[in-house]
Amino acid sequence: MSWDDVTLVILASFGCVMLLLTQIAEVLSKIPEIIRAWREIQRAFRAGPDDSPHVQGSHEAGDPPAVSGEGTAQGNVAE
Repeated sequence: MSWDDVTLVILASFGCVMLLLTQIAEVLSKIPEIIRAWREIQRAFRAGPDDSPHVQGSHEAGDPPAVSGEGTAQGNVAE
């Protein structure tokens, strides 16, 4: 084995280690976003379809369905 081969093996090893460390750092930076998404999914499942305001037809009996932007011109937004 010549010095050229040893140098190439060392350079390739450091390159692989740097690539691995970069990928680990990228995955670790995404963990908070993944946790937030998981909690939102759990919250949606716990709420069920009756509690979700985005489900069409989930309004109270006799009340008209809410229209997007309704009442915002006068500043009386339903809470």
